[in-house]
Amino acid sequence: MPKRLLPARPDIPDWTFLSNHTHVLVCLYLEPDLLLREVAQVVQLTERSVQKILADLADAGVVSHEKEGRRNRYTLHLDKPLRHPLESQHTVGELLISVAGRRPSA
Repeated sequence: MPKRLLPARPDIPDWTFLSNHTHVLVCLYLEPDLLLREVAQVVQLTERSVQKILADLADAGVVSHEKEGRRNRYTLHLDKPLRHPLESQHTVGELLISVAGRRPSA
């Protein structure tokens, strides 16, 4: 299990205030070396769903990755604006800082 992320809780309600895309971003913001399988466990989605979300985020220019051996290392582009008109004056970085706090030191 990732060191800085909490394990999934069965008592969480059926809906949340943030989207699955945001949940994936928060995971990678805190732990950029996570395996896709670990992200899926934390956000309580299938690996395929997380792959689709990462493809969406990559297509939007929010996430990129580099191969490091057999693993991927994810880079978040924190300067990207949020997509919805209500939030477009804010960036991905501002969202992540407000939700997760400052990125832990590597």
